[in-house]
Amino acid sequence: MPASHLLRPVGTRVRTAAGSMSDETPISSPVSTVEKPAAYRVLARKYRPKDFSDLMVGQEPMVRTLTNAFETGRIAQAYMLTGVRGVGKTTTARILARALNYKTAEIDKPTIDLRVPGEHCQAIMDGRHVDVIEMDAASHTGIDDIREIIEQVRYRPVSARYKVYIIDEVHMLSTQAFNGLLKTLEEPPEHVKFIFATTEIRKVPITVLSRCQRFDLRRIGASDLVGLFSTILNKETVRFEPEALAMVARAAEGSARDGLSLLDQAIAHGGGSVEMETVRSMLGLADRARIVDLFEHIIKGEAAAALGEFAAQYEAGANPTVVLTDLADFTHLVMRMKYVPEAANDQSLSEIERRRGAEFSGSVAVTTLSRIWQMLLKGIPEAESSARPAGAAEMVLIRLAHAAHLPSPEEAARRLLELSGGEAGEGRPAPARNGGSTQAQAGQPVQARAVEAAPVQRPSGNGATMLRAVPDVATQPIGVGRIEDRPAPAVVAKAEPKVPVNSIGDIADLCAKNRDIKLKTLVRGFLRLVHIEPGRLDVNLPDDAPKTLLNELAVKLKEWTGIHWIVSYSREPGEPTLVEAEQRAQEQRVNDARQDPDVAAILARFPGARITDVRIRAAEEEVENLAPAAAESADGDIVPGDDIE
Repeated sequence: MPASHLLRPVGTRVRTAAGSMSDETPISSPVSTVEKPAAYRVLARKYRPKDFSDLMVGQEPMVRTLTNAFETGRIAQAYMLTGVRGVGKTTTARILARALNYKTAEIDKPTIDLRVPGEHCQAIMDGRHVDVIEMDAASHTGIDDIREIIEQVRYRPVSARYKVYIIDEVHMLSTQAFNGLLKTLEEPPEHVKFIFATTEIRKVPITVLSRCQRFDLRRIGASDLVGLFSTILNKETVRFEPEALAMVARAAEGSARDGLSLLDQAIAHGGGSVEMETVRSMLGLADRARIVDLFEHIIKGEAAAALGEFAAQYEAGANPTVVLTDLADFTHLVMRMKYVPEAANDQSLSEIERRRGAEFSGSVAVTTLSRIWQMLLKGIPEAESSARPAGAAEMVLIRLAHAAHLPSPEEAARRLLELSGGEAGEGRPAPARNGGSTQAQAGQPVQARAVEAAPVQRPSGNGATMLRAVPDVATQPIGVGRIEDRPAPAVVAKAEPKVPVNSIGDIADLCAKNRDIKLKTLVRGFLRLVHIEPGRLDVNLPDDAPKTLLNELAVKLKEWTGIHWIVSYSREPGEPTLVEAEQRAQEQRVNDARQDPDVAAILARFPGARITDVRIRAAEEEVENLAPAAAESADGDIVPGDDIE
């Protein structure tokens, strides 16, 4: 036998000399046993949930509702699953279809207990079951596609219990398609179930939503994602750092699929391990500790140090927009810790974020944090749309550091109030009383005193409150004279009103004196005094009080007293209004009168009589006032009260 025959595979056909094909007797020969390597499956597909127990990560309310519904047999004809990308809408739809068509040798009914694979389970989870039809509404948007579904629902399923239609991104259907589906959706055949999934629930017509049982799939918390990632990496025997998993979970923004995709990328980037530095480099993130340092420089108003820290992070590969976003996240964290200390227990936070975030929450004012937040919200889009994002980010940081020195709006208003005064005008320097130049106070230069003149608030474009002070006297034009030859502004003492105002009654008297009867009526009927001092009035108002009352009163008080007044609303109950006080006093007088024996006798003598008013007159004072009048009667007229002999 030729040697070539030993190498011929079993059962090959050999061409003879005549050129025809003939079968040779099979000859045993060595067969290759090398197997092709299995195709790699990404983590998001490999660890896709297969039953409801896997969905318990972040979706407990939905699982609990479906569990109770299946146990009691209250299975709806249509389900609507909504949520952001990657939270498990399509996976939940397949698990639900599997539960509806579950069948084993022992169980032949819908159930949520899917621990033992049934006859149809694997085909449904692989998306290849003949009775579970998955349709992408993004590519099947027309009425013709819906008409095809309507025609098919009449036929019973081939092998499963239910024919299940899973329509993904259902909001992409046209209006005609939605309208064509309504009747079938409301009264489908008993063997048909619909499961819809969408990320834009607002675009789904209410007529469709009302025919479905809706489930909102929540974003998965960062701590749940960290636990999921650690479990998967332990199964994959991949080394990891917990801080690195926290960074991936934060970047996933509640999406398990996005997080697992990033985890796959991190494993490849780190050469088989997931470490914090490799994840930071892969995502272009800034070091969280350095973000905290940058926040500290901004709070202290150290613009140069903030720019230096940003430059170091930028050179290390951090994205300028990401730096600003992380800065906004830390600002939000500090604000939350200020009111919710339990926020520090978030597992996605690093130790330095917990510790220093708690420190800042106790030392930084709410107004400062709010201002930084607002400026960052405006600055981040500027950096994203700029052709030079690094330069735009630096400008945002400079504005933030500059705003740290600015007073809050409340503080600016308080300074305005302190520096405003009577006849000297609001915020204007008063002339010297002796008519000559007044020397500056000892130890206080003229320049400093000029800068402290009344600041004027005006909102800036970046959300900060800018202050404009009276120009420094040193910057005046040369032609107006030398500084030492001009009178220095006198120190303005706290202004006192020309007319003392210490109560609501004084304000009502002022209204009457100036013949403003309408305002007097409103003051008497609506103002409940909480606090009053020269230039400031805090009152409580009933719900039916005019909305313009406080502004109108502030204008009138300034006009009548000569000083600026801040009239503000307070949530404290305050004293009764003048009308209420008078009514209570009158009621007390009536009650006291009823206790008088003479009055009680009169009321008893005349049934149905009632006391309408009580007026107290001093008889002795009347007699004393009438006696001089009688003595002064020159013509001998008889005056009431005279004794006639």
